[in-house]
Amino acid sequence: MSTLVLELRQGDMMVVNGAPIRFRNRTRIELAAKARFLFGKQIMPPEAATTPARRIYFALQTAYIGTEEERGDGLLAARHLIGEFQQATTSGLARDMLGQALDLAEGDDCYQALKIARRVMRHEDEVLGLAPAPGARQELGRAEAARGDSGLAEPVLAAD
Repeated sequence: MSTLVLELRQGDMMVVNGAPIRFRNRTRIELAAKARFLFGKQIMPPEAATTPARRIYFALQTAYIGTEEERGDGLLAARHLIGEFQQATTSGLARDMLGQALDLAEGDDCYQALKIARRVMRHEDEVLGLAPAPGARQELGRAEAARGDSGLAEPVLAAD
């Protein structure tokens, strides 16, 4: 069995199996068992879900790290929001990616679904002319490196 070691800074937030944890000082933790978790800027607060792609991310996040009661509702919301987005977008690639994200979420692989949703959010930011959140790419890279995901081989999402 492999373990995952994460370094977290003072004030960082982490949600593990639905429970929020705020770190009072810099620390290293080791997860020795499978857990549903996000940390730092991966965690989207409800008020940040201001665009269609962000609402999808938030729903998938709830399906992943919500409490047992919240996870089913998060997946239902994700299905609905992804369906709406797929009907409204002109990007075939975005439709396909969101279909893949939904398949992953329904297969209980919400972390991978969130990775895809983040790519769709970046695309949406570019299309809408929004600036990405400061530090988001750096935090994403740190989390993916901790999980062993480089993200370097992922194709860039382009509008059709």
